[in-house]
Amino acid sequence: MTIAKPDVRPARPWFSSGPTAKRPGYSLGGLPQNLLGRGIRAPEVVERFAYGLRRTREVLQVPDSHVLLYTPGSDTGAVEAALWGMLGQRPVQVVAFENFGLTWLADVREHLKLEPEALTAPWGDLPDLSKADWSKDVVFPWNGTTSGVRVPNADWIADDREGLAICDATSAAFAMTLPYDKLDVVTFSFQKALGGEAGIGVMVLSPRAVERLDTYRPDRPIPKVLRITDGKGFDRALADGVAMNTFSILTIEDWIDALDWADDVGGLDELIRRTDANYAALGEWVARTPWIDFLPERAEIRSTTSVCLKFTDARIDVLDDKARKAFVTRFKALLEGEGAVFDMEPHRNAPPGLRLWCGCTVETADVVAATPWLEWAFQTAVSELAA
Repeated sequence: MTIAKPDVRPARPWFSSGPTAKRPGYSLGGLPQNLLGRGIRAPEVVERFAYGLRRTREVLQVPDSHVLLYTPGSDTGAVEAALWGMLGQRPVQVVAFENFGLTWLADVREHLKLEPEALTAPWGDLPDLSKADWSKDVVFPWNGTTSGVRVPNADWIADDREGLAICDATSAAFAMTLPYDKLDVVTFSFQKALGGEAGIGVMVLSPRAVERLDTYRPDRPIPKVLRITDGKGFDRALADGVAMNTFSILTIEDWIDALDWADDVGGLDELIRRTDANYAALGEWVARTPWIDFLPERAEIRSTTSVCLKFTDARIDVLDDKARKAFVTRFKALLEGEGAVFDMEPHRNAPPGLRLWCGCTVETADVVAATPWLEWAFQTAVSELAA
């Protein structure tokens, strides 16, 4: 069957899960440039970095009891700074249900040489969270960017936990409610939720996490770019905007611009509402389209940001894994050749299918406009299979 090309393209056809779409109305030329070329330790630069942390706290509604700091290496650097700097005092559990959870598991097991207990699940599912042992430090993603699976709530996290709750929240921050009283380390990156530029991560530390850094000295070397302590414990200068190494000033200005936009449109509640509206629009199309479905079968664990979909058509089911990946490559080429939808492919380690970012910087009208193009690309690619 052939299908005519749709008449309307998304005005902003960017659906990558990282870096994600820039905010509506974004202009690189609108960023302040007065500090470009200044030294990273210049008082004006340090204050601008500190201002970015204060704005992040305000928009995310982080309690005053917690501290924020930047790390090199985006969310990966932030998570690994926590793992290298905090783990080893007590046993460790790692909740791994997608690519990055598996990466943190490998870090703990193979590089830190600890013996973590792994709570795992197949792609599209969630481990049994009732097995979380809060006498241990527990490392987990809130939202699995590569599997489209999220934890449904924080009920499984003990209020009287002895260990730390270390949460990779990079595709959840600014799009989902995060209960900071239940989380001791929260990490994310600029490039995900608000469409910032890549390279810088953020850590949010509870008083319990700061206490761990103040009192525990891991018996391992820690690279400078992961070192968030000084000779006395937690390096408190980092919470005042001091950079661990030379960060891009332009990237910080880009981040502040994104935060200002977030505040202007209505703050965290509006960011979550925009995300939910995008997810609902895509979900409505999935419900009426016979050849596609959500990768996670359970609705309560489906991500509203990095929405992962699977093919359910028998003509795709009979293909081997290599042929399925080739089908996705052709699907992507058809869409991008028309300038209709960019970067809808899944993570390289995920099952072949589709992945569309539905976070708050995406416009719902563009999600709606993208779906006829997904239909066109599927029918065209399937017709080529039969030819």
